Amino acid sequence: MLQKGDTAPDFTLNATPEKTVTLSALKGKNVILAFYPADWSPVCSDQMALYNEMLQYFEKYNAVLLGISVDGAWCHHAFAMARQLHFDLLADFEPKGEVSKLYGVYETTGVSRRALFVIDANGIIQWSYLSPINENPGADGILNALENIKN
Repeated sequence: MLQKGDTAPDFTLNATPEKTVTLSALKGKNVILAFYPADWSPVCSDQMALYNEMLQYFEKYNAVLLGISVDGAWCHHAFAMARQLHFDLLADFEPKGEVSKLYGVYETTGVSRRALFVIDANGIIQWSYLSPINENPGADGILNALENIKN
């Protein structure tokens, strides 16, 4: 798993069937990557709902939140609509888990591990955390990492 000080690998993933997000296009902003196993699972649902409620706090730190799992764009769309999420969920679907593998968080069972990365405005990882798959990691670590970034 990538650690503090590593350069965040660039990627382009679908947020919807018609929209892609490229990490390098967000240069100048802090970025939170929240890798998670699957849409609709109870822990993932709780985690993404919490982050949705925290968006205003993340924005105070010039931060953009991106959720990433190996589910497809249509699945993400349905999940985001049902949960009323206001941030992009990116489909690491084809080739399956390619971005998760770049960040060292792809599980041999075919899902992303539950991992968080805070990337500064220059594309350097400032904090990373691997959570047990059945535990919501919360937002405290993200907020602490954002507070420690000197922009």
